[in-house]
Amino acid sequence: MTILRQVLVHQRAGRWREAHNLVQSDDSPLGAWLHGILHIQEGDLEDAEYWYDKANRHFRSRGSLDEELAHFEAALLRRDGAV
Repeated sequence: MTILRQVLVHQRAGRWREAHNLVQSDDSPLGAWLHGILHIQEGDLEDAEYWYDKANRHFRSRGSLDEELAHFEAALLRRDGAV
């Protein structure tokens, strides 16, 4: 299981701190995007915007949290292939 998939497992289980600590070890654009999504979930929009910028994503035109997670998971599948 990739780091980003592990982050999603923690996120879905409500273990925000574990998810946040783990996502920091991935410096890819997808890692930055997921880091931003976690900050949206936390309500820290300033940090979320910073991470979206690092991921080259448009923060102000993002979808809802559920939409962002769905888009992220689709991008992760494209990168890693279906598991």
